[in-house]
Amino acid sequence: MRALWGLVGIIAAVVCSMAIAAGIEGSAKRSGFDFMTPETQALQADDMSNPGMLWVLQGEQLWQQSEGRADVACAGCHGDASQTMRGVATRYPAFDEATGRPIDLAGRINSCRGERQQAEPLTPESDALLALTAYVTHQSRGMPITPAIDARLAPFRDNGRRLFQSRIGQLDLSCASCHDDNWGKRLGGSVMPQAHPTGYPLYRLEWQTVGSLQRRLRNCMIGVRAEPFAFGAPELVDLELHLMERARGLRVETPAVRP
Repeated sequence: MRALWGLVGIIAAVVCSMAIAAGIEGSAKRSGFDFMTPETQALQADDMSNPGMLWVLQGEQLWQQSEGRADVACAGCHGDASQTMRGVATRYPAFDEATGRPIDLAGRINSCRGERQQAEPLTPESDALLALTAYVTHQSRGMPITPAIDARLAPFRDNGRRLFQSRIGQLDLSCASCHDDNWGKRLGGSVMPQAHPTGYPLYRLEWQTVGSLQRRLRNCMIGVRAEPFAFGAPELVDLELHLMERARGLRVETPAVRP
């Protein structure tokens, strides 16, 4: 009997390991929206009440505003964002020819500022960068996340997966410890979601402002008492690349509202 229970334990461990490796698939995959209270869901759903829409409106103004030595606006090259930017955010991070590695949407905006507008890059987490990123991403709201199928991204996506599954910090926890293994359970009174980046930049009630996915990832690292990567670090972009693959098929919600 003892041998039988030992065999059962081994089988359970193997099945558990397979589930962790596979991540969350099919009908089990859910947006963070599904884990929120009805009140917070209503706040996100109503554009007149959603505080994140203030950043979207600011981004719309910045889209039309000439910048830099080139004295050109985003609209000067890209025209009507509702047409030209629709679907763009669903496939970022994307491969950047100039650097030979993936670049996120905020990074692309800053790259475009430097190359096309001859303007200084916007500071990470600045209102202007968050507003432009939110405005561009908002044009894809309701569209499914469809990460680019690009072989050049494979090693970076693999690194993002490794980072997601690696235990770090004094608490010796990985992203997967919470968001793959224990989603739906409560931690400190809050329900743990599945960590799908469907709504960034989003308005977080805890922050009382809009923030980026990189800010949230850094917060989690600090929460497990690990040294966070710097804003713009390649590791954070690789993590986003993996997270977007995990979220494939879920719909863009930007600007989402979260607790």
